[in-house]
Amino acid sequence: MTVSVKDALAAKGIHPSPQHLEKLEVKWREIQAMKGNLEGIAIDDADVAIKHLAGGDHHE
Repeated sequence: MTVSVKDALAAKGIHPSPQHLEKLEVKWREIQAMKGNLEGIAIDDADVAIKHLAGGDHHE
């Protein structure tokens, strides 16, 4: 069963703005696609994390 990011967040009482929800949905699909590419490897949602870098992703 596929759960949408909107449903997952709503279940936790989190209701992002439509703009943020759109960005989160893109990331959600990217993560789901990466998980799908790990053939033969068991991966749980607890094994996936999103890291925020202050100042954006331009750090070297």
